[in-house]
Amino acid sequence: MRVRKLTLAAMALAAGLSLTACQNDDGTDETTAPPAASAPASSDGGSGSTGSDQEGGQDSAGKTPNGTGGADGTGEDGKAAAKCRTDELEITATDATVGGDTEGTVAVDLKNGGGRACTLAGYAGVDLKTNTGSLSAERTGEQAPPIVLQDGENVTFGITYPINNTGGSGVRITGLVVTPPNETKSVTLDWPGGASLPASDSPGSPVKVGPMGSAGQGG
Repeated sequence: MRVRKLTLAAMALAAGLSLTACQNDDGTDETTAPPAASAPASSDGGSGSTGSDQEGGQDSAGKTPNGTGGADGTGEDGKAAAKCRTDELEITATDATVGGDTEGTVAVDLKNGGGRACTLAGYAGVDLKTNTGSLSAERTGEQAPPIVLQDGENVTFGITYPINNTGGSGVRITGLVVTPPNETKSVTLDWPGGASLPASDSPGSPVKVGPMGSAGQGG
């Protein structure tokens, strides 16, 4: 009986030593799996759907951070200005010839009355109505950058033509037809310049038209 008790005590002691060997000093079990590592933070700041685009500081709508949009071709609200329609423009023509000039000049003014900003780009179409038919003006070839007109603003371009000093009747002018840039609807105005053009057999038109702003811009 005593031998059996000693044997049981020895087995219990061995079991206790084995359990202790499987534990860390802090009492945790080495067989327990370590907790999963958390994902590292994004190095670019982790921009979300409402953040700014990293290139150029623009948001997904293409606006600058202050929401004003680009400086070129935009109205006061920063939105792109659509082209000016003929019906939105008040178009007038005045004689701008200065004494001593070798050519006559007519200034054509286009005022924006459409209630919104709009853009005029390039040249207007200009035709003179004469007693011999329609005479189209030729472009001068000057640069014609787009011009944004806020509501109430105006821009002026010039028409030049040869003065009739021949003493003859020449080609009698009966009217002026103006078509705004990129439009098909025209307006017909009284011709404020010289009453006639000298008769000529030279090729090409003697009447020239400048781009928007070529005769000064008002406010």
